[in-house]
Amino acid sequence: MTASIIDGKAFAAGLRGKVADYAAAFEQAAGRKAGLAVVLVGEDPASQVYVASKGKATVECGMSSFEHKLPADTTQEALIAMVDRLNADPLVDGILVQLPLPKHLDEQAVVERISPAKDVDGLTPISTGRLALGLPGLVPCTPLGSLMLLKDRLGNLSGLDAVVIGRSILVGKPMAQLLLAESCTVTIAHSRTKNLEDVVRRADIVVAAVGRPEMVKGSWLKPGATVIDVGINRLPPAEGKAKGRLVGDVDYAQALEVAGAVTPVPGGVGPMTIAVLLRNALVAAHRNAGVALADGAL
Repeated sequence: MTASIIDGKAFAAGLRGKVADYAAAFEQAAGRKAGLAVVLVGEDPASQVYVASKGKATVECGMSSFEHKLPADTTQEALIAMVDRLNADPLVDGILVQLPLPKHLDEQAVVERISPAKDVDGLTPISTGRLALGLPGLVPCTPLGSLMLLKDRLGNLSGLDAVVIGRSILVGKPMAQLLLAESCTVTIAHSRTKNLEDVVRRADIVVAAVGRPEMVKGSWLKPGATVIDVGINRLPPAEGKAKGRLVGDVDYAQALEVAGAVTPVPGGVGPMTIAVLLRNALVAAHRNAGVALADGAL
């Protein structure tokens, strides 16, 4: 068996196109652009790249991008005050505080300060609670993007056996909630799960989000399973190379021989994260401005 490759890059491009279309319609209806604010504290190189790419994508989709860069020694009080100002700004529909923050800052307190109506990362306790209760709300971007890829590939997920490897609040836990909402039978596995290979082998859907390079082997997979690899890990550089290659949490070459479909790394889930962030910002804009958006439109 040779698995189909799930092209997250192409799907994300299509989603960004839909966002751009609805953003233009929103601007006409609301008399303003939807707005996304990103707050970056410090000068972490990877975070700077992420923030720049998010800002560029926001503008390309016809929304307003507000970038706030604060020094690494910013106090907790100053950061909270920034979040409060953005909460009160009627031109800002979504707020994203780029994580991780410098170690002297309390990330959870900052996240909890974000208005749930503007919580485009879906991380506030209210957003998390609404997801658990099956109520409408803003959902973390990576899990929602993963679900979109699964539904595009498989259609109705009802009754399928799904295993999520990883229990983080960013991916594992919300992914499990989303799959439960689709009537999957869901197991959350992790580093301490006994007989992990056997648990994974029974799954029709495997979502790997554990942060261990190529941990999930082809022999762990049920033949024909659909595999969503959320991991992104850089291996040590080979001799003569400046950088090591990027790999996921799944041994991709082995998975291709067993699975029915698998996401590559890079080019799978990664492009979906920013696309869904833009989607969340636009959904928030419609709700905040009282502009109707058809169910399932985005």
